[in-house]
Amino acid sequence: MSLAAHGDGIHGKVAVVTGAARGIGAAVTSALAACGARVAALDLDQAGVEKVAAEHRDAARDVVAFGADVSDPDAVEKAVGAVEDRLGEIGILVSVAGVLRPAPVLETTDADWAATFGVNATGVFLLARAVARRMAPRGRGCIVTVGSNAAGVPRTGMAAYAASKAAATMFTRCLGLELAGHGIRCNIVSPGSTDTDMQRGLWPPGGGPDRVIEGSLPDYRVGIPLGRIAEPADVADAVLFLVSDRARHITMHDLYVDGGATLRA
Repeated sequence: MSLAAHGDGIHGKVAVVTGAARGIGAAVTSALAACGARVAALDLDQAGVEKVAAEHRDAARDVVAFGADVSDPDAVEKAVGAVEDRLGEIGILVSVAGVLRPAPVLETTDADWAATFGVNATGVFLLARAVARRMAPRGRGCIVTVGSNAAGVPRTGMAAYAASKAAATMFTRCLGLELAGHGIRCNIVSPGSTDTDMQRGLWPPGGGPDRVIEGSLPDYRVGIPLGRIAEPADVADAVLFLVSDRARHITMHDLYVDGGATLRA
């Protein structure tokens, strides 16, 4: 099914996407723009997100770059205000920005823990709060948090990441409960291993995705039953569905996009 087939209720809306300079964030930006949304692409990497926006301008799509540190409350508030001033009222928020600093718990530093939660959990909170405060009086809107299947299954060497994603997931579900009366839907998309720079950084030198697909008994990891690594577009398709009118009666849902890797544990 084409991306455009999911476009019901997306065309003409203003959408904010964080982590938009690369990977899943860039794919979500492209998917929303292809459906006719006006996309505010946010990222700490100003040059990277400007490049993404320029590529879309060449394709006559409406993507505007905004630099912002999602872990900074003042920066988030200023960015959200600037988006509404320039593009209009925000109808869609997709929080994708994330960091991964793998290490065993006994070797995890205070700085790594704080930085991981600062982006993966606090960043989700700050963006959602700033946007929802504007959505609530209008009585409409959609919020999607891109989490991780690691939020539901223990992973060796990934405690900070998994814990931060679990926090973001439960926060989004609680937010969905609080905002349901305002007509605002809040959902989570939880990818598994996806072909991004973050994922490739976990592979051994010269290695590929084979070990991820096969699984690892020493690491207590099941492989991927569907036998493939996800592409960022696979995750973007799930986001498109959840922000579209086709999902109008879905909220507080956690949609796993992991090829069955967690056996939905």
